[in-house]
Amino acid sequence: MRYGTRALLSKALLSLLLMAACGAQAHFQELIPSTDILTAETGNTLALSLKFTHPMEQGPVMSMAAPRRFGVMGPRGQEDLIDRLRPGGTDGKRTFQATYRAELPGDYIFFVEPAPYWEPAEGVMIVHYTKVIVDAFGAEQGWDQEIGLPVEIIPLVRPYGLWTGNLFRGIVKQDGKPVPFAAVEVEWRNDGSVTPPSDPYITQVVKTDANGVFSYAMPRSGWWGFAALLEGDTPLKSPDGDSVPVEAGALMWVQVRDMR
Repeated sequence: MRYGTRALLSKALLSLLLMAACGAQAHFQELIPSTDILTAETGNTLALSLKFTHPMEQGPVMSMAAPRRFGVMGPRGQEDLIDRLRPGGTDGKRTFQATYRAELPGDYIFFVEPAPYWEPAEGVMIVHYTKVIVDAFGAEQGWDQEIGLPVEIIPLVRPYGLWTGNLFRGIVKQDGKPVPFAAVEVEWRNDGSVTPPSDPYITQVVKTDANGVFSYAMPRSGWWGFAALLEGDTPLKSPDGDSVPVEAGALMWVQVRDMR
């Protein structure tokens, strides 16, 4: 078998695995701040919660290893915040928390690169590069900056100050290039008030267009996660030492509020 044929089969296999994942419980790396807009009334201190879970189903929570990167892009440039992470726990599973004080007006793009997570049911290592954006004191500048992650969602709509029903649009990039026709999973972070009537209601699925752009209208207030699941460039080793594909997820969280 020629190398090119093996490569095509490898890509086809990973595509099938990712499609199967869409039908199973969807993994989402959460990176949730205490607010998405800092004002004089809220003060300048944020609490951030990191959890690997199934948000629409309210669990289960999977234990996180220590993230490889955790930082923020803000008015002062990029800051390494890895030393601010503190381990915690939910249902006996390891999670992380951090606090951050925004000293200057501007937009703060928080991001995390978690350690790879082995999912034996899907036969893949999962790495979800996750972002959330917080505006500080009305500056409203910097929300569309790129961090330069291997896979990344760039918002085409200001990702805060959103009303329920607003249309969110973003462009999915891998290695800095738009990804056409990529599947994007969408889940609401359930507060216990909604019971999905069947599995297709748990995870919404949209696809990017030929330019890598997707859109979704958020029908309920709360936090919404967008996850573009792509093939990682380099296979990783499973706990058994086998070479396995990587699900490289580009994730982004946005919050919407009811208009009252």
